[in-house]
Amino acid sequence: MSDDNRTLPYPEPSAEQPTLVIPGSQEDRTAAATPRRRRWPWVLLIVVVVLAVLVVAAELIARAVLPGIVRSVVIEQLDLPADQELDVEASGLLLPQLIGGRLDSLHLSTDAVTLEGITGAVDVTATGVPLRGGDLGGADGTIRIDQDQFTALLSGTDLPVQSVALEAPNATLSGSFDVLGTAVPVSVTLTPGAVEGDLELTPVAASVGGIDIDLNRVGSSLGSLGEGITEPRRVCIADQLPAGLTLTGLEIVDGAAVIDVDVDGAIVTDESLQDKGTCPR
Repeated sequence: MSDDNRTLPYPEPSAEQPTLVIPGSQEDRTAAATPRRRRWPWVLLIVVVVLAVLVVAAELIARAVLPGIVRSVVIEQLDLPADQELDVEASGLLLPQLIGGRLDSLHLSTDAVTLEGITGAVDVTATGVPLRGGDLGGADGTIRIDQDQFTALLSGTDLPVQSVALEAPNATLSGSFDVLGTAVPVSVTLTPGAVEGDLELTPVAASVGGIDIDLNRVGSSLGSLGEGITEPRRVCIADQLPAGLTLTGLEIVDGAAVIDVDVDGAIVTDESLQDKGTCPR
């Protein structure tokens, strides 16, 4: 081949001759797709934040609405006054519990409520609370009554009770018994407790006719009367409380009698458990 027809080399690329990008080429598609991929983390973050806000809002709404609903149900079931004061508090996250149809724990309290003639402050914690009807998983709590109510609680017994003075940890019962037609005043100081659902009273001091007596000696000298004053005795008060409540403890605290009770879970569905209980004769 002659030098007159030799092939000339391609010119070197330079700034004066920029490389053209063909539209729709791989480089163009990559450049266009990159910004879109970078937006996804932000979109996902926004979705997560919105869902979290909705969940929190739903939880707050549930906590605001649930106490009123529970209060209405309790007042209806126990036949309490419509204006009965009752504080309701649920524990844990409510949304999963509401979806499952059962509350893990529900705390109810009031400063004053009357149940079968006994008025006091009540504090109860119920577990396994069904939202679609049924019995409770269980419940327990306390009933706090003053000395007038404690006197009324014992007035149905055969104890010589006319008044009761409460001073922790004891209760002092004052009354009288008849001797040859004469009323002899008697005062007995006892430590109250509970055993097998009954109230247990253990004497620690006593006086007859205003004279302090030796509990270790008076029992034998006064016969059955002495035994009634000086020996521990059990008193059934089941007929003074709803049948669904079982006495598990009793102590004197700050001038009041604090009664520990166990609550039958069926009390919300069985009306007989809401009536007064019975004592064996």
